[in-house]
Amino acid sequence: MHRPNFRRAVHDDLPIIVKLLADDELGARREDIRQPLDQAYLSAFAAIDRDPNQYALVMEIEETIVGYLQISFIPGLGHKGRWRGQIENVRIASDRRGNGLGTAMIRWAIGRCQARGCGLVQLTTDKSRDSALRLYERLGFVATHQGMKLVIG
Repeated sequence: MHRPNFRRAVHDDLPIIVKLLADDELGARREDIRQPLDQAYLSAFAAIDRDPNQYALVMEIEETIVGYLQISFIPGLGHKGRWRGQIENVRIASDRRGNGLGTAMIRWAIGRCQARGCGLVQLTTDKSRDSALRLYERLGFVATHQGMKLVIG
């Protein structure tokens, strides 16, 4: 297999990113891949792209996007002012899963967080995603907290 290339996502990647977000049972219920894309996706990407504390990452193999994630760099007063890297929306194309690409992408993201001075990397995953949980545990992540969400819109 060819080595993956990692780069910052650009606007033209958005249709492929949304397809990746919808490329599993959970995502298929909450994402809308119809073209043209909903304006909410365009607005969200524009906000991410202009914020220096956000990084939208795509992973390519032979110029084909096969993975996506978003990193938020979060300042905080806790832990003596330690910055955190929050990894979200991790996706690997369904036909590419199980080949180490998720591991490579998360390791790249951890390196990016280290380069930005983060002292901690955190993420959440849906409890039903057993393979994702196993991946994160293999990479050294520990379930130290109980996460909760409240949908308000």
